[in-house]
Amino acid sequence: MGEKNRAPAAEQSAAAGEPVEPISAEEAQAAASDALDEITMPTDEEPVPAVAGDEVESAEEVLPADDAPDYRDLYLRASADMDNVRKRARRDVGAAEARGIGRLAKELLPALDNLERALQAAETAEGQGEHEITKGIRLVQAEFTGALQRAGITIEDPRGQAFDPHRHEALAQTPVAGTAPGLVVEVYQPAYVLGDSVLRAARVVVSG
Repeated sequence: MGEKNRAPAAEQSAAAGEPVEPISAEEAQAAASDALDEITMPTDEEPVPAVAGDEVESAEEVLPADDAPDYRDLYLRASADMDNVRKRARRDVGAAEARGIGRLAKELLPALDNLERALQAAETAEGQGEHEITKGIRLVQAEFTGALQRAGITIEDPRGQAFDPHRHEALAQTPVAGTAPGLVVEVYQPAYVLGDSVLRAARVVVSG
């Protein structure tokens, strides 16, 4: 107890500027031990009071797994959407191109028909001989029809085929010996077809 009173007295003397009497190591250790005994430490049964703001939420509470974005799924969805857009664009471009070709061909077919009639008339007037002028015009006509074929247009001559009302236009029906009814026996104008679309049906004579 003497060491306890002595230590505060030494502190008061030091604060007042008076010389402090030195103490031994044993006295200093005893004073420190007494000071620790006076500190009340919580026991295992006494819970440590929580300080406001010290609670830390877990990672699951901060960002639930259900709310986390699945970047791989988002990427796959975006990639599939872009692929569908590209396919749809290719289909649209192809359909527009086919419509343009078909429209141009329909405008040119009457001119091709008139050219054929003019050549037939000129060749009939020339007799059996082949004139150089009509021969040259036939070459131009062949280039014209070749250009249509390269654009995807097919020229059909249905002679000998069964009559198809979707592809043929019957101008007349006549009985033909040795020929079954319903067959195309004569073609006045060939059919022009682009893919599955018939630009112009063939004008034919059908056996009766």
